[in-house]
Amino acid sequence: MKIAITGKGGVGKTTLAAMLSYLYARAGRRVIAVDADPDANLASALGLSPAQIQDIKPIAEMSGLIEERTGAKPGSMGGVFKLNPRVDDIPEACSIDINGIKLLVMGKSKEAASGCYCPENVFLKRLLKHIVLDPDMVVIVDMEAGIEHLTRGTAGAVDAFIVVVEPGSRSLQTARTIKGMADTLGVRHVFVVASKIRDTADIDFIEKNIEGMNLIGYISFSPDIVQADINAAPPFLHAPSALVEADMIKKSIEEAIAR
Repeated sequence: MKIAITGKGGVGKTTLAAMLSYLYARAGRRVIAVDADPDANLASALGLSPAQIQDIKPIAEMSGLIEERTGAKPGSMGGVFKLNPRVDDIPEACSIDINGIKLLVMGKSKEAASGCYCPENVFLKRLLKHIVLDPDMVVIVDMEAGIEHLTRGTAGAVDAFIVVVEPGSRSLQTARTIKGMADTLGVRHVFVVASKIRDTADIDFIEKNIEGMNLIGYISFSPDIVQADINAAPPFLHAPSALVEADMIKKSIEEAIAR
């Protein structure tokens, strides 16, 4: 199972990524949770303390490793470097184990953020492709608001592309833009998960504005999730009703893909 999660900033995609990672690990699956958002928050949502998070070095900042594998120094442009560097050992060597969930923090260099064809960008894309294509694990990718990390080669290996939205016009506009990008890459399954839902009117509003995308579930607005965020605590341990809703989303994903 390969699930990529995106959406406008602040809609709750990291909360959903953490909950799905927890649910699959609880079910006995081998889980790799990939934080591919430069504004990395997945470690906190999985339960790491601020001190532990400070010790994490994103892969994009491992300049020695990137130079060793690509043959070029990070930050260099216009030189010759390997387009298919070895990455098969990275998930095991560079991940952090959190109660059975292996967390990989990708990071993003200034050069990669600019869209350049530089060693860091090539290395990150190669790594993500390897992880997504590995058949032996459940992969949950917490992405930025877009699908820049995905290429046409990796998009076909993603089982479910989930766009998290909240009841708001800007969030839904972002979802429509992402859907267009996903269609261009040939992503097979694009689903919508509604977040911060207060009542049925919120769901009706979202259903009327997702333009053909499939709404597969929702996470209700929860003071428990808010408090977990304030306390830098994992939502799956402190928001039981939201975890039940996330489990329903997990089942909906599996049923939709099986059809």
